[in-house]
Amino acid sequence: MKPQQLRLGLFAIFASTFLELVGYFMLMPLLLLRLKGAEISTTVAGLFAATGWAGIFLFTPFASWVTQQLGRRPTLWLSAAVPAAAALGFAFTSNLVVWFVLQLLSGAASGLRWVLSEAIVAEFSPPGQRGRYVGLFETMVGATFVVGPALLAWVGPGQPAAVWLVLALMVLGLAVSLLIPQVPAAEDAPHARVGVAGVWMALVRHPIIMLAGFLGGFFESGITSILPLYGLALGLGAGGAALLVSASGLGSALMMLPVGMVADRWHGGAEGRRRMMVLLAALTLAATCVLPFVATIPWLAWPIVFLWGGAGGSLYTLAMIDIGSREQGITLVNSTAVLVLTYTFGGMAASGSSGALLEWSPLLGFPLLLAVVAALGWFALARAGSRAGDKAG
Repeated sequence: MKPQQLRLGLFAIFASTFLELVGYFMLMPLLLLRLKGAEISTTVAGLFAATGWAGIFLFTPFASWVTQQLGRRPTLWLSAAVPAAAALGFAFTSNLVVWFVLQLLSGAASGLRWVLSEAIVAEFSPPGQRGRYVGLFETMVGATFVVGPALLAWVGPGQPAAVWLVLALMVLGLAVSLLIPQVPAAEDAPHARVGVAGVWMALVRHPIIMLAGFLGGFFESGITSILPLYGLALGLGAGGAALLVSASGLGSALMMLPVGMVADRWHGGAEGRRRMMVLLAALTLAATCVLPFVATIPWLAWPIVFLWGGAGGSLYTLAMIDIGSREQGITLVNSTAVLVLTYTFGGMAASGSSGALLEWSPLLGFPLLLAVVAALGWFALARAGSRAGDKAG
């Protein structure tokens, strides 16, 4: 592709993904509030929210198959069209069964967009600037978690205009997706393994990179989801507990782009990226080891969760940069799909296990679990880096 086409393509992917995700993160709390307003039980509302993640988890392994069949540009169009159609359905019906189906399809399309947009950004970044562009993309995605709900609060979730604004954002995202220029066919498209077989091959080839994805999901996404509960267990008020989530998000927003830029300039290529991963894992472990002191020094909670969010998001960013520097085409889509799955699994593991431990033992069991996960992750990454260094030598 010509440089101007690459610039246009990257702009269109950035802008369309931003618009789609802002609409998505407006829509989710809006729908949950509508369910509660209709006196739907909290259990059913929770299952509805989980259905979107189920769509991501179930369909992400097949992202490479869809891409192989349709091509990369039509697949990006599809990933923008389905959420727009789902938003239209949410606007015109209140049938709960239809809502669940639309939520599942919307989640599947979001997973497709997640995988393919990150793979293309990594593949088509300018030479020597992959870290900068991947870090910027991850920062932009993180910003949508804040912008979407804030926009909903500004419009008012009870206002009829809210759902139409969501639909407008989704349709605009689809329109901007149409600006993506013709993407060259992936060279490995005819013979690359796709679906579950391709995902398994990627997992076998990059186990340590996927471990970095798991750690990123555990400490950035999963722990963040239960931080309000942790704040309440510490005796913080509702406002202070909610601010812990903001501290984690701020860490992600401020660290991912600088880490990506450092990765561009750190000598040693893959070995340098692995060293950065080890340092970030060590930073996570160090922050976790301070956690027991929060009981007597509550203000320590804010810098700790800031480091968790920043280090977790940066580990994911480095993993994406690493596989983007090694692979292209459908093979890169497979590896990105595995990275998304391991990140999601890490988030699910953290939120599921930590919630129970916070209820049972917030001052001992919860810190112990996090310390064990951080220590094992650091040890595995350090050992892998040592082996890579021995082979290089």
